Amino acid sequence: MNIFDFSLLARGGPMMWPLFALSLLGLVFTLERALYLHKGQIGTVKFVEGVKNLARKRRVLEALTVCEETPGPVAAVVKAALRHHREDETHLRGAIQAMALVEIPTLERRLGTIAVIAKIAPLLGLLGTVLSLLQGFEFMQTNGPYADAADFSGYITSALVTTATGLAIAIMAYLAHHFLQGRVRALVHDMEWVGNDMLQFLLVDLPASPAPIENMELPAARGQLPSPADSPQPGA
Repeated sequence: MNIFDFSLLARGGPMMWPLFALSLLGLVFTLERALYLHKGQIGTVKFVEGVKNLARKRRVLEALTVCEETPGPVAAVVKAALRHHREDETHLRGAIQAMALVEIPTLERRLGTIAVIAKIAPLLGLLGTVLSLLQGFEFMQTNGPYADAADFSGYITSALVTTATGLAIAIMAYLAHHFLQGRVRALVHDMEWVGNDMLQFLLVDLPASPAPIENMELPAARGQLPSPADSPQPGA
């Protein structure tokens, strides 16, 4: 018997249709979540260092533009920190936490549905098994001594196929949920690290860093050396 024989699946009876719809729904949600989470996975360290370099040069607007053009929750947290960089620690920390609370439910969207599919699929398979066995026993009761064992074995096959299909869908759904949950945990960890790092940078490192040369009002740096006429004369 070939387990990949689709004619065997067709013998599963009417309960195969809801199982097929459930598997298709789980596949669509898994692919959508995998692509979304992959899009949000960026080079966190390199991205944060680039934003810091712009902030040290007092080019905050350009840093905000970089965050706006970068997808993912990490960029959203950095953007929230930059938008409140002039505020005190309490308001800055609150802005970072508020953005994290907005992004985390977006990351976890549809993961609960995939978990529900993993729990429902075996139950649907078991329901199909019970229905097929009831039909088989009803067939045996109706035909009495004239019942054919080969016909009854068809109902047994249908019962086992629905059970196996439900278990297979549940296993794949559990694996998908575990994989996606791991990606979400990795992104949440990046968000926590970025939030603490930006908090330290904006409150301690950035105020202590010297202003860039181009922003300092130095006459020599701008080619505005004082002329001899403007210089104070001795004894004046």
